[in-house]
Amino acid sequence: MAQGADPDRAEARFHLFDTAIGPCGLAWSSAGLVQVQLPEASEAATESRLGRNAAASWSDALPPDISDCEARMRAYFGGVETDFSDITLDLSRANEFTKRVYAELRKVGWGQNTSYGALAKKLGEPGAARAVGAAMGKNPWPLIVPCHRVLAASGKIGGFSAYGGRATKRHMLQLERADADGAAPMLPGLFD
Repeated sequence: MAQGADPDRAEARFHLFDTAIGPCGLAWSSAGLVQVQLPEASEAATESRLGRNAAASWSDALPPDISDCEARMRAYFGGVETDFSDITLDLSRANEFTKRVYAELRKVGWGQNTSYGALAKKLGEPGAARAVGAAMGKNPWPLIVPCHRVLAASGKIGGFSAYGGRATKRHMLQLERADADGAAPMLPGLFD
């Protein structure tokens, strides 16, 4: 996605699509991806939350990079190892610390995990684990900025702000064949 000067996101659009775990959505502007919406309790709830939070309107016309992101998300939820690190994000609403947190987290790849404290240390701010956690709680791009790969210092799964909370986070880690919180990795193609 080309970097653009669209801080107000006046032209923000969104689109829903089906995945193996249910309807997901993407919202975008000329500056990049504005939001990723994981499934809510219903398709209507997913659409409502995405449209409201992204201040966007529906579109069936997807730019090529958004269409590519959709295809990658479908593959991911189908159990295929997928990389999202090159997806351009509209960071216009993030402060400098949050931008640094998200950039560092995007380096944590498929099947890997880290902790809030380890991320803070990589940022050169070892006492900022709670601030890292706060940034994760506001992450508008779950999966693309892989906050599901951040565990508590004890190795426990920790929280997750997407619908389904810890169960959704555990499912995503299992798709990546990562053992978290004592939950064995899922075999490819086996879904609840």
